[in-house]
Amino acid sequence: MAYIALGAVLITVCSWLTVPFTVPFTMQTFAVFCILLILGGKKGTAAICLYIALGAVGVPVFSGFGSGYAHIIGPTGGYMLGFILTGVLYMIFGGAAEKKGIFFTVLVLSGGLILCYAAGTVWFFVVYGMRGESIGFFTALSLCVLPYIVPDALKMALALYVGGRITKHFPQLKD
Repeated sequence: MAYIALGAVLITVCSWLTVPFTVPFTMQTFAVFCILLILGGKKGTAAICLYIALGAVGVPVFSGFGSGYAHIIGPTGGYMLGFILTGVLYMIFGGAAEKKGIFFTVLVLSGGLILCYAAGTVWFFVVYGMRGESIGFFTALSLCVLPYIVPDALKMALALYVGGRITKHFPQLKD
């Protein structure tokens, strides 16, 4: 339980490292990748869910020290669902991928990132539609995905490095 709590803390701290934009640039994806690589799929996904639950009940864990249910159902709330989907995908395929090597681990994490982008973009699109505002799908993609591909790839590479170093010394942390 302590490792899961520490995982939620890491996501929180990384969410506070923010560069404002339509969808803020944060280090959350780095933390999600890192936690999954260090703790494994089950504990890592539990840490992601704990992070979201803390924010939902009012603890200021989200980017910009945000919190509350309104933050979750806001324009960027789909990314939180995407973090959970990333964790579930890693829970299903991560262990086998790690045994096969770095390429397969990157493939699983990339699949999780694609799920995160998809959930976030669709949710962003839906929220704007519910507000009565018109936004095209390609506009949503240009706001929610395209600016983040390279930074998220770099965050994934950093998480692979950090996660590899930590699990080398603490293999018992995994599920």
